Amino acid sequence: MRAETDGNPAGADGTSPRVVVVGGGVAGLTAALRLLDAGAAVTLLEASERLGGKLRTGDIGGVRVDLGAESMLARRPEAVALAREAGLAGALQPPATASAALWTRDALRPMPKGHVMGVPADPASLAGVLSEEGVARIAEDRTLPRTEVGEDIAVGEYVAARVGREVVDRLVEPLLGGVYAGNAYRISLRAAVPQLFAAAREHTSLTEGVRAIQARTAAADPRTDPVFMGIDGGVGRLPQAVADTVRARGGRIRTGTPVTGLARTPGGWRLTTGTPAAPEALDADAVVLAVPAPQAARLLAAELPAAAADLAEIEYASMALMTFAFRAGEAALPQGSGFLVPPVDGRTVKAATFAGRKWRWIAEQEPGLQIVRTSVGRHREEEMLGRDDAELLDLARRDLRTATGVAAEPVDAHVTRWDQGLPQYPVGHLARVARVRDQVAGARGLAVCGAAYDGVGIPACVASATEAARQVLAPRPEGDPASGSSGHAGE
Repeated sequence: MRAETDGNPAGADGTSPRVVVVGGGVAGLTAALRLLDAGAAVTLLEASERLGGKLRTGDIGGVRVDLGAESMLARRPEAVALAREAGLAGALQPPATASAALWTRDALRPMPKGHVMGVPADPASLAGVLSEEGVARIAEDRTLPRTEVGEDIAVGEYVAARVGREVVDRLVEPLLGGVYAGNAYRISLRAAVPQLFAAAREHTSLTEGVRAIQARTAAADPRTDPVFMGIDGGVGRLPQAVADTVRARGGRIRTGTPVTGLARTPGGWRLTTGTPAAPEALDADAVVLAVPAPQAARLLAAELPAAAADLAEIEYASMALMTFAFRAGEAALPQGSGFLVPPVDGRTVKAATFAGRKWRWIAEQEPGLQIVRTSVGRHREEEMLGRDDAELLDLARRDLRTATGVAAEPVDAHVTRWDQGLPQYPVGHLARVARVRDQVAGARGLAVCGAAYDGVGIPACVASATEAARQVLAPRPEGDPASGSSGHAGE
């Protein structure tokens, strides 16, 4: 086995510490950038030939579109700040419209206003979305005794107990599903919607808690800035822009380089890459693992078996995007940016985005086309993904025709599959993450980051990576266990 040191001396003698980042998604690229800022000599290793993870662009009908995440939460500053740092300040663009709908009870209905992840402050705002009985059930929340949430509880379980199952099934489920591709009756309230978890502990009434959240939010941040932000040319541009910045600051990036082993050495860590026939060793003072939980579990199994066991328990959901290009004159889409679909309605698609209407930069590329994105796939309900691309496209078109009346033949269509793409945050997720981080913190010069820990959105991944970079370079006395969480999830 050949050992490589990149020609950089070890950090113990006062020279630049050598740090290897494993994983070339937005978290790994951010970690590399922050490590370079701190004076480290950085090598990033990505197993595939492409950087960016779930951020990716492609051409549909000659129009450049996102084939993964399409927007960033702008009310959290981390992702927008990273885009600016990477030279994309002039490309940042808010949605042209944020007026979405629900396709439920056989009609497209305006998305209700004044809710927190689907939980309303005013029952009347859900008239039309819920049945009369469902709206009336919300009012019972004011007279019910306190619902104990303990250390954690499922979002669906708590919300259904307070305001009824209809609110969960027709509002909370599609909204949470758009973030996690998960099931509201399994997803952790504490991890996914921490503000509601805090309200559940402070208030007996859930609707009263929602009003308190809204009042605090309005008082603390009265701005009318966009909630979300996109990038002209696609959010998929962000990883390459960050990679270019990493290289410009002296970082080294190697794609097509899977890491197959990780072991402690007297001076730090040794990573094994290459093939079994021609393995290669890379020595480092510190390592940041910015890979999905299953890969992190395999790499940590020998050195940190308890952390590896917890990571191996994190489940993932798979999904697929079906993106269409229609001639604008043949596709009279409804107003708004698209629609969400409650699973209880039994449709194939779980969401549709009228991308050309939502993003000006898409419409400006080719005004004669309408670009529509649809998605399928939910945790433990992914049998639909076993169908071939042609069948998925046909099923998505059937739902689009039923929902919008658009029956035109697309001029182009494409299926993008994200197998095991979204980590799930079930009840107890934050406790599991804390255990992992406590174990990792005891191993000097090691940190983990990414979507499996503190949130699946881009800002949360950027924040997770920034904290991981700080941790691996932070000096600490011998024997100090250091602790571990970089915060809560909940985007």
